[in-house]
Amino acid sequence: MADLFKYTKELSELLESSDNILLISHINPDGDAIGSQIALYKYLLYKGRNVSMMCPNNLQEFLKWMDGSELIDVFIRDRKKCKRIIADSDLIIMLDFNHPGRLGEAEEHVTSSNAPRVIIDHHLEPHPFASLTITDPSRCSTSELVYELVLTMEGTPFADRAFAEAVYVGIVTDTGNFEYGSYTGRTLKITADLIDSGIERDRILNAVYNNFSSDRMRLLGYALHQKLVILDEYRTAYIALTRKELADFNHVKGDTEGFVNMPLSIKGINFTVLFLEKDNFVKISFRSKGNFAVNEFASRYFNGGGHMNASGGEYYDTLDNTIEYFLKVLGEIGEKPGNAI
Repeated sequence: MADLFKYTKELSELLESSDNILLISHINPDGDAIGSQIALYKYLLYKGRNVSMMCPNNLQEFLKWMDGSELIDVFIRDRKKCKRIIADSDLIIMLDFNHPGRLGEAEEHVTSSNAPRVIIDHHLEPHPFASLTITDPSRCSTSELVYELVLTMEGTPFADRAFAEAVYVGIVTDTGNFEYGSYTGRTLKITADLIDSGIERDRILNAVYNNFSSDRMRLLGYALHQKLVILDEYRTAYIALTRKELADFNHVKGDTEGFVNMPLSIKGINFTVLFLEKDNFVKISFRSKGNFAVNEFASRYFNGGGHMNASGGEYYDTLDNTIEYFLKVLGEIGEKPGNAI
């Protein structure tokens, strides 16, 4: 567990000595990236700091309702403005990622900046490119970690509706509404405190989970009916979708969110994979139940990483060759997922 008092002392000193603070999240930002970013933004604004927010690329539609999301500058939409913001910043805080490659086109500008850089994250094996790295893999989300940091700095819970909503979004999206992830009793206590503070839980969950198009629903049906492959001998299931198949259902970013989790509800399945064909590589999502460490699997075989039961990776080959390699790896492990690695 992270030493919050040590970290908050160092973080407070950096905040106090900074005039222009930039909060930046990772490429393809998810609910935890945006939740932790907006939560910290609202707190720093309350403290009278001059602070900006940035993402390397566009937010997913199901996050655009959040209070503060309209203030996030998107690097690929206004490169000139974002380069200027980075250049003018004297403190850069990076949320929910720990490797510079997750910055997309903004990477070279952030890493070449003379400003101190801070990582606030909950993933394993942080890359050494920050002046201060605040990391705690025992947390279910970066949003939970931000909540604890603010609580430690303030001494009492920060009473702000937008802050509470943002933390809640980060927690529920990174745990699949508490279906997976490394959440603890402390996570549930924080969540209870957020709900007791007055956030509208049902409205938030509806905005996050019931905000998809009819095309997305049809794509899900197609994926489960036509593309789901069950490998009983490995207690594994996978779905692979080509670019054409995605285009046929008018796919937009975020439409396949949650697809990889669904086969885990099949009796006897402990390991699920979603393959998505991109322009020159295959994007892969991994989920598991029990003691099968998909973060180690993703790191070892698919240039990825993440959490024990929820990770991602990439493979730079065709979709067919990627699946062939995946099946080869499964055969080489020699044990059923759940006991291997």
